[in-house]
Amino acid sequence: MKPHEIKLYFAYTSPYSYLAMQPAYDLEDSHNVRVRFIPYGVNIRKVYGPLDREDADRRKVRYLYIDARRIAKERGLVIYPPKMIFSARLAFYGGLYAAKNQQFRAYSDRVFDRFWRQELDVESRDDISAIVAEVGLDHAEFLRYVDADARADLDACFVEADRDKVFGVPTFIVDGEPFWGEDRIEWVISKLDAMGLRR
Repeated sequence: MKPHEIKLYFAYTSPYSYLAMQPAYDLEDSHNVRVRFIPYGVNIRKVYGPLDREDADRRKVRYLYIDARRIAKERGLVIYPPKMIFSARLAFYGGLYAAKNQQFRAYSDRVFDRFWRQELDVESRDDISAIVAEVGLDHAEFLRYVDADARADLDACFVEADRDKVFGVPTFIVDGEPFWGEDRIEWVISKLDAMGLRR
């Protein structure tokens, strides 16, 4: 039977997206599903306000990182909070290019791991191109993609997110139903079980 497609909207600069990736990969082993990973950008300043003030918004962001690091530690992952707000656009382009060439997971695992160890500048064409090459893809072709079709492909992802009424990451969409947050994975599993998709 053809795998049922579910979606995961994610961002490389979201610690909770990082934490959602392995559980999402595991769904393809436990259930007859294929996860489609779709990049989605969140305007951090708009969502949380200016982050250079000592107020409730700043305290909330700090707490979210504390929880993310707790969960990461349990899983043997490293999350060092970034020192600034980064644009993930170029990294998204790399993910889209890698997905077109069946290397999404290899690329994304490296981007997440290195970004959250503060070993990767996601805004650097050289850094992202190096990871593209590392997973066996043509970095020159990738840069041509960046300058030609990447923007339109990413814009199409954002349009799809609007149709799915996505407001944050990570968000799973299962049969049209949204599940926002890495900690909603058990509800995703229950939904898939109810749909008879358990392997």
